[in-house]
Amino acid sequence: MSGSHAQAGGAFTPPVIATTLPGLVDTHCHLDMVGRGHGGRKAEPAPADENARTEAILQQGREAGLAGMVTIGTRWSRRHQQHEWVARSHPSLPIHAALGIHPDHVLEEELPTLDEMLVELDRPGIVAIGETGLDYFHNSDPTTHERQKTYLRRHIEASRRTGLPVVIHSRNADADTVALLREETAKGAFPFLIHCFAGGVELAQGALALGGYLSFSGLVTFPKCATIRDVAATAPLERILVETDSPYLAPVPHRGHGNWPGHVVHTATEVAKLRHMAPKDLASATTANARRLFSRMA
Repeated sequence: MSGSHAQAGGAFTPPVIATTLPGLVDTHCHLDMVGRGHGGRKAEPAPADENARTEAILQQGREAGLAGMVTIGTRWSRRHQQHEWVARSHPSLPIHAALGIHPDHVLEEELPTLDEMLVELDRPGIVAIGETGLDYFHNSDPTTHERQKTYLRRHIEASRRTGLPVVIHSRNADADTVALLREETAKGAFPFLIHCFAGGVELAQGALALGGYLSFSGLVTFPKCATIRDVAATAPLERILVETDSPYLAPVPHRGHGNWPGHVVHTATEVAKLRHMAPKDLASATTANARRLFSRMA
């Protein structure tokens, strides 16, 4: 069955992994939300036992053959959740984290000072900054857009100081995202990736021209996402990553259910198919890319 579920007596089982692809890194997941009823109309209910949810996530990741996960923060006020996941890291399945403020939360979250960010980003297991960026889909207010840009610039400033890559969310904001990245790169280069790539050719070409990476989610398995699939097929191999964005955007064949980190296998397999590559070669390349970009992983 494709969805996990709570059973009588409080047991909690993750989705069954029918396909494995050893060595993959899920470069973007939200472990604080996985297995809590988010992500799809058929998403699993949250278990009564939080420890059961944690173990289910780790179990499913190991069964899929994952070499690591990066859990992504969306609210600065809840950054402790990412630190807690890092503390659960194990040699058999390393867990790293990113800290930042999602553009959807800029009206509720206070922007930390640069010094405050630097202290938190120096803690063990933190390998990236974000997610941050521009999202014009959920909010059409120009004032909010400017606030999102201010927050994004602060994250970029922290990247220049630390060398950590910025995890950038861009939705319905291709032109402004590229313009801001060009403007900021002119002030001083910084590493970044466009996570869950869902834009057009302009965003892909603009990000790549500035040295950025593109990360592909379960969207690439959706036949109607033609542009995303074309970009995944043609972007330079040394600049692509794979992710789940779990619990959201479950790939085919789990679409409509909650997404889990182990499902990155399906995304990687589809990208390999689009590029006419063996899945194991795609896994090797994207994991090498992840370790190069997230240099603290090594």
